Amino acid sequence: MRNVIVTGGSRGLGLAIGATLSSAAYRVIAVARSETAEFRAAAELAAREGRGPLHFHSFDLAKIQGIGPLVHTLRETYGPLYGLVNNAGIGAHGLLSMMRDEDIERVVQLNSLAPLILSKYVLRSMMVERSGRIINMASIVASTGASGLAVYAATKASLVGFTRSLAREAGPLGITVNAIAPGFLDTDMTREMSEEDRSRMERRAALRRFARTEDVAAAVDYLLSEKARNITGSVLTIDAGTTA
Repeated sequence: MRNVIVTGGSRGLGLAIGATLSSAAYRVIAVARSETAEFRAAAELAAREGRGPLHFHSFDLAKIQGIGPLVHTLRETYGPLYGLVNNAGIGAHGLLSMMRDEDIERVVQLNSLAPLILSKYVLRSMMVERSGRIINMASIVASTGASGLAVYAATKASLVGFTRSLAREAGPLGITVNAIAPGFLDTDMTREMSEEDRSRMERRAALRRFARTEDVAAAVDYLLSEKARNITGSVLTIDAGTTA
């Protein structure tokens, strides 16, 4: 059974990804600061139905110095690492001129630096096996921009450049590196928007709706599979046609 690390895997999009990969018979290692009731329920359901197991490992990815030892522990505990989904990240809405320096640093550290360092150590494990998949969660704002999201957009754009460059480095070893760029998703956050704001955002999309977390999770499943063995250095946009 292949092991896949999913960061930010205890809730939201990360949990949807983990549940989908569990159904596809992967062993999912969810890395997040705290376990949630939703994750425990998903793990129990996976066990009852005989799917791939969902394991939880508590770790704060802002602790950069601990990432190397974390990967060592995961490999010792679960065996070779086949996949890494760099999903964890935080937003920071606000005008750049008004943001505190420490808030900017925190977003860059978690959204850009942590995925780079984590990928470095996981890649070393994959190099031994000469196979593996790394998937970075970017965003459509990396290319479209958005007022009030300059820092967030910068970090997501960095993941796109990272993806394409690492794909070149890892390709000769049989390791693929891709990114997914979601648009607005049908989540609790967008459901809390006013009806007017939600309707306006939906009208921007060619399909006149939001994409779903399940759509992104299905794309992760595909990129991890043998069907995507010749796809690397690519960015897959899932936004119901918002950027069409």
